[in-house]
Amino acid sequence: MGGIEKHIDSMDPEDALAAIATAANKLLSQISDEARLDFVVSLIGDSGVDKISSMVNL
Repeated sequence: MGGIEKHIDSMDPEDALAAIATAANKLLSQISDEARLDFVVSLIGDSGVDKISSMVNL
């Protein structure tokens, strides 16, 4: 387990998510739209792609 994971595991879940959100916000502002979309899709997983496709068809 990496240093970041150890640090997050030692935090309360709500605090860990807030810290991750802050870090992700900084990183996501520095990458391309394609890389940002790939990251978000990877968080959602394969089933999320189906949900996104369904929403587009609406």
